[in-house]
Amino acid sequence: MSALSSFGKLLAALVAAGVAIALCLAPLAGLGGMAIARTDETMQSNLSDMSGGDVPGVTTITDTHGTPIAWIYNQRRYEVPSEKISQYAKDALVSTEDRRFYQHEGVDMQGFARAMVTNVLAGGVEQGASTIDQQYVKNYLWLVEAQDEDAARAATEQSIPRKLREMRMASDLDKTLEKDEILTRYLNLVSFGNHAYGIEAAARTYFDTSAAKLTPDQAALLIGLLQSVEYLNPYTNPEGATARRNTVLNNMAVEGYLEQAEADRLAGKPLGIVDKPRMLPDGCLTAEDSGFMCDYVLRYLADKGLPQEELERGSYTITTTLDPEIQAATVRAARNNVSPYTHGVAEVINVIKPGTDSRDILAMASSRYYGLKLEQSQTIMPQPTSMVGNGAGSVFKIFTAAAALEQGYGLDTMLETPTRSVVYGMGKGGAANCPPDAYCVETAGTYKPRLSLRDALAQSPNTTFIELVQQVGVPRTVDIAVRLGLRSYLDENSFGDGRSVAQAAKDDNMGAFVLGPTAVNALELSNVGASLASNGRWCEPNPIKSVRDKHGQEVYIERPDCEQAIDPEVAGALAQGMSHDTKSGTAKDAAAANGWTAPVAAKTGTTESHQSSAFLGFTNGMAAASYIFNDGTQTTPLCSAPVRQCSYGDLFGGNEAANTWFQTAHGVPGAAAAGIPSPSRNFDRGTKRGAIDDVVGMDATAARSRLQGQGYTVTVTMVSGGGAPFNSVVSAVPADPNLPPGSLITLNVSDGAGAPSASASTASASPAPSAPSSAPAPQADQAPVDLGDIERQLSDAADSLTNMLGGN
Repeated sequence: MSALSSFGKLLAALVAAGVAIALCLAPLAGLGGMAIARTDETMQSNLSDMSGGDVPGVTTITDTHGTPIAWIYNQRRYEVPSEKISQYAKDALVSTEDRRFYQHEGVDMQGFARAMVTNVLAGGVEQGASTIDQQYVKNYLWLVEAQDEDAARAATEQSIPRKLREMRMASDLDKTLEKDEILTRYLNLVSFGNHAYGIEAAARTYFDTSAAKLTPDQAALLIGLLQSVEYLNPYTNPEGATARRNTVLNNMAVEGYLEQAEADRLAGKPLGIVDKPRMLPDGCLTAEDSGFMCDYVLRYLADKGLPQEELERGSYTITTTLDPEIQAATVRAARNNVSPYTHGVAEVINVIKPGTDSRDILAMASSRYYGLKLEQSQTIMPQPTSMVGNGAGSVFKIFTAAAALEQGYGLDTMLETPTRSVVYGMGKGGAANCPPDAYCVETAGTYKPRLSLRDALAQSPNTTFIELVQQVGVPRTVDIAVRLGLRSYLDENSFGDGRSVAQAAKDDNMGAFVLGPTAVNALELSNVGASLASNGRWCEPNPIKSVRDKHGQEVYIERPDCEQAIDPEVAGALAQGMSHDTKSGTAKDAAAANGWTAPVAAKTGTTESHQSSAFLGFTNGMAAASYIFNDGTQTTPLCSAPVRQCSYGDLFGGNEAANTWFQTAHGVPGAAAAGIPSPSRNFDRGTKRGAIDDVVGMDATAARSRLQGQGYTVTVTMVSGGGAPFNSVVSAVPADPNLPPGSLITLNVSDGAGAPSASASTASASPAPSAPSSAPAPQADQAPVDLGDIERQLSDAADSLTNMLGGN
């Protein structure tokens, strides 16, 4: 190359360097042009973000005691303050990446000019000139600001405009932040390879230590990696990594941060890295038995306005309500009764802590393992918190019972228990040989013809509750189910035809609803128990104890207000009614087999074809619902011992589902001793004033006419009046004010014996005669005569007279 040519290139390089420096330092808005103004506005926005220092980090999800169960992140980074970063790391960085860091103001003009001259003369890039400030700007725009590939390319492209923006922002940054803060931000930001972002993650990854404890040679290795994290990976290129480390050690000696002898000694040491990089699990897949809870937490927070994308960047600490001891007991119980490897069948159970102002989820389990390995029967489907299966069966009878109690029925109210119920206007089908347009139900066992509501809850005859729901109404039953906790039944298209389950059940007057034939959310079913255990008050199931940002400030999570679902007295009465299930009902054997003797309000459930079963139980200390269902591609009847798919079906809520509940409850501290709710007043008789009470003292004909008009079957029997007027009603049998229409009522009618005469009753001056000490005994041949078919009062009186005279 001629001297003239070299001089020309040198002159051009100096001019180019001067122009570049002038451009990068001049106020851009003053250079004119809308494009430049927009560029300046964008740069100022980026600079503001950088000054704030927010960078993506790791969100940690913990159990209620603070033990991590999962981590959520895009970049594995742990921000640490300056005092928790080894000075060796800072010295290694400055001596290797920017020796004039403490002298320049963000842009090294001397180094920049030298590099440009060198590169122009060489005809290519021979020397870089990026300061630590500039590298920080570049990495921030790439790792933090870039939200897509185009933005990432723009942040790292080799172009003069990008370089000028970088230089301008670095200069402004240096005026905004102290030098040590810039070093700290840089070291917390950059990638060190093997998915480690920031010096703290790098220290943990390669040396299983902290950034504060890094030694000179460890710090030298990490800073050396910045030249090329992929090429210098110490696990794939230990020779290259060692050479680069030694270069950094020498740089530290040259710049006076280390004695040369010490640098030489350290250069002879092995790398000292751990056998393999220390990684951190990402996501719920590695949360093992807490995976279902982890997944629910993410979905719950997303619904509250804190989506996973924000969690992946925000370095939050999420403390859940999950109790690890209760969780372990719950998982163990579920898998003890339904094998995790059973084809096509799963069991789920959630444990909730009752409360009138909160509703913490203590455990969430499935018999399945959480994971993606289908060949090992794993699943990531949110089984414990979704509408799945074929229904909770007879558990739904409690909603009809609650509706009856609301309307004044008592726990001792007698209910009809026919062997077969044929009802119209409440759906079609059901039991065999059902008439067209009718819904038919049969009992599955042998029962007394009439049962109290209390005994009906324990023994669970289907026909009793089909008869009862005709009296209290399907809409009221559905509303109570939703109010107590089955809120998914309000979701659009949850029924599958565009309607919600609740709307479909009401529209169709679905009598079958009382027998629980629709898919159910097991978490919501557990919450039904928690609502009843909380004085009838509904609260949203809550998986979150607290959410804190990276600064330790609590993040507000908006939750719906709790609601009074049913009257506290009704809730207590229903709990008492349900308490006989484990004493004399369908859960008696399971309770005994599992050593449970404490009070518990419970209800078993099995669908008609044994395709699913459930057990809902609660005390004042816990509520839970275990639910066994078909979870595969084929739905079949289910069999017991062991639980499996089969062709005939013999699974009931009183066996494995109940066993799971009791085994879980034994692992919940205080659950057995907590007791169950109780109303403050007696609900045995009920509060409903019925028609029967109103007819006592009435004329027999008028009373019979009133009761027949209300749908009762009436017979009349003449009895000794004991002073009551002739043909007046003395009593009604049964003496039940809540007897449903259609029932048989016998009216005991006075024969007039002992009644005062008309003259006696009008003689005001004479004292009334003393009442007889006892009523006259009837004639020996005086048998009560049934006058149920007599229509007129005259005929009643004539027949009464005949009986009194001994006629037949």
